[in-house]
Amino acid sequence: MYVGRFLIVGPQIAAYRVSSRSFPNRKIIERDAALTVAPTEDAPETENPYISYNCVRRVEPRSAESADERPRTPTAGGSVVVGNGSHVDPIAEKLELGYPARDALAESLLALDYEKDDYDTPRIAGTVGEESAFVGIVREDALLVREVTTPTLVATYERDAPESFDFAAETAEEAAAEAYELDFEHPVCAAGVARTDEGFEFAVENGE
Repeated sequence: MYVGRFLIVGPQIAAYRVSSRSFPNRKIIERDAALTVAPTEDAPETENPYISYNCVRRVEPRSAESADERPRTPTAGGSVVVGNGSHVDPIAEKLELGYPARDALAESLLALDYEKDDYDTPRIAGTVGEESAFVGIVREDALLVREVTTPTLVATYERDAPESFDFAAETAEEAAAEAYELDFEHPVCAAGVARTDEGFEFAVENGE
């Protein structure tokens, strides 16, 4: 089954996988507090705006004392955002401003809407915070945002509504590897995220 890009989010774990028939020449690279999907060195040139983006962003807690504007509600312990496109950044920015995760997801997904490509590809995203986790999707016909208490999958095609999913990974490395190896067609690369006592750890699986 081809489900396209997908993510899995649980209270302490998250994974994201690029699956692609049209643009397989991609990898995930780590940049400071983010993981970025980018073309490989041998990828053909393209002007497609959906090829490269931050698929994971770490959000550090901010206190009202550190703000230079109105007081902000801190994101206790930090959080992380995963997703399949440019909406990851505004979601992270809203969390930094103190938005509840549900609102940050809903507002950003609604504002950017589904991708205006040949397939009206949905945008998917998820957040893992200290006390809660959420997944969201905006399709041509719906916007869904749900709090999750067990690993939950949502994909751009076929599995395009949040559903509980059997996901055994406990570390970031296990999450990236398990997502990459799932029996969905055309795997390209995957990212894993796990909350630890020291914060979030990231891992990448580029199929090399």
